[in-house]
Amino acid sequence: MTEPVPVIAIDGPSASGKGTVASRVARALGWHYLDSGALYRLVALAARRAAVGLEDEAGLAALATDLAAEFAGNEVFLDRREVGRELRGEDISAAASRLAAIGAVRCALLDRQRAFRRPPGLVAEGRDMGSVVFPDARTKVFLVASPESRACRRHKQLMEKGLPANMDDLLQELRERDARDAARVHAPLRKCSDAVLLDTTEMTIEDAVAFVLTLAKGNQPRSTAEGGAGPQAGAA
Repeated sequence: MTEPVPVIAIDGPSASGKGTVASRVARALGWHYLDSGALYRLVALAARRAAVGLEDEAGLAALATDLAAEFAGNEVFLDRREVGRELRGEDISAAASRLAAIGAVRCALLDRQRAFRRPPGLVAEGRDMGSVVFPDARTKVFLVASPESRACRRHKQLMEKGLPANMDDLLQELRERDARDAARVHAPLRKCSDAVLLDTTEMTIEDAVAFVLTLAKGNQPRSTAEGGAGPQAGAA
């Protein structure tokens, strides 16, 4: 039987570093990369543009189904307009967190996320990559960090992009979002039993990336030919 396209699923709370780690792992392996959060932020942005309220579940699900989104390298397009900067605003992030709790929206985006699974492999990051979207992923990582360190990281990111940011507000928003993500009915944020916990509070990005790469290499199937080792993670 043909082995399915390999997936590395990296889940975790907001600002835990999973996006940076996942993108660097994907680049190191030459694999595709899925930032699932960007899809929810795109729906939130589309809803704001179309004046669709966050209480309108049917309207939000329709937007998610027909989302005219494109990804090209580090650029993200909505209706053929580059919107990367808009997606990183705290208002869009907060709205995305709320609509991510809506089952109809999650269902509408499920197939779109799974379509990113193409050879030679995929590194997917989000909150339910290992539990719902790619439950058969051979490598699963649940990446965490203390709320204080996450707030510092988010503050630094926003300041580097020239966006306003207040440390106390960011810390409060992160704690509220953690509680909301963990308590939602549909695909709550949780560590899968087969996921490896990785706390990056005291780790550098380079160390976290190396950890995931080593883990992925160890999780690749071994070749049956003459008992030799299987292909290294990321081999085409």
